Amino acid sequence: MKTIRLHEPAFDELTFRQELLADPATMSYNHAWGGAISFTRERWAGWYDRWVAHPDGKRFYRYVVNEAGTYVGEIAFHIDETDGRYLADVLIAAGYRGRGYGKQALDLLCAAAAEAGASVLYDDIAADNPAVLLFLRCGFEEESRTEEIIILKKKLKSK
Repeated sequence: MKTIRLHEPAFDELTFRQELLADPATMSYNHAWGGAISFTRERWAGWYDRWVAHPDGKRFYRYVVNEAGTYVGEIAFHIDETDGRYLADVLIAAGYRGRGYGKQALDLLCAAAAEAGASVLYDDIAADNPAVLLFLRCGFEEESRTEEIIILKKKLKSK
């Protein structure tokens, strides 16, 4: 099996995130919320400070790197300030999907969230997003569903 590793990006490496979010094929799952996202260089400093430089124990962000050393996606979690739940984010570039990177990345994300003190990890996914199957295969369960959104959760093993 191909193995991935996680990488905490330096500020100048945010070009990968910019390209990832701007790619219509990669962001097709996000159609209900507008599709591709503009992540201009002007936004980098504030975002980087909050997510990477000073996450204050509330955020975690890493690039997913494949066995060849290529960035293939990103993972993150954060504590929702409204209800205190840990929310997951896994995004694999469209050209690298179907190779097992998403499962490995989600497993590593769950481990990082557990290490940060999370007992349960959640994600809200568009009902028509095929990634729902990935989350279910990784031990997430459906908590609730509307016509648009499925809320998934996984109880994490504490260290």
